[in-house]
Amino acid sequence: PNPPRSEPRTPEALNPLAAAAYPRDGMKLDVLPDSPDTKPWYADGLKFTCTQCGNCCTGGPGYVWLSEQEITRLAEHLEMNAEAVVEKYCRKIDGKFSLKEKRGPGGLYDCIFLQEEKVAQPGSTGETIVLTRRRCSVYAVRPLQCRTWPFWSENLASKKRWNHAARRCHGMNAGSRTFTPRQIESIRDAADWPANPPTSRIDR
Repeated sequence: PNPPRSEPRTPEALNPLAAAAYPRDGMKLDVLPDSPDTKPWYADGLKFTCTQCGNCCTGGPGYVWLSEQEITRLAEHLEMNAEAVVEKYCRKIDGKFSLKEKRGPGGLYDCIFLQEEKVAQPGSTGETIVLTRRRCSVYAVRPLQCRTWPFWSENLASKKRWNHAARRCHGMNAGSRTFTPRQIESIRDAADWPANPPTSRIDR
């Protein structure tokens, strides 16, 4: 699935037999603790500015999980009651709520809130060019899972993983905003909306 809509998976989740094949109690290894002075590979910070391109809202089948509080926020934003939001935009999976998906161009799975809009702009010779832009229609109240992208643990595991994710996300390694390691880890570990998320502008 497309990165922002996927759920982190452990080896056991991908292969339920993995845990049984390699009992954790059967082999014990001494692991040296990390030194307090060890710096993460992103010690110099990371650039990210959301371009609202919509790439993170489409791809293979995936999940965008919502808390009850986020459903309430969506309801207030859409001027609907929470029950109507759940009925129209959510699906229940194993007792949790995820946003619905719809099939988009090319058979991809789009988030229910991904919309297309036509944007007119002048061409190089003065003519008007109409472009199609895809964007999140509830960007202001997008869920925590979207709000903390791209500072997910799996992307921060290594520079290679980060750059791999950046192939689809044009805002990574780009833009004018640089996040410090402290900001990155605060966003990564956020349990609710971070105070200063990686939006398309600097929130003050």
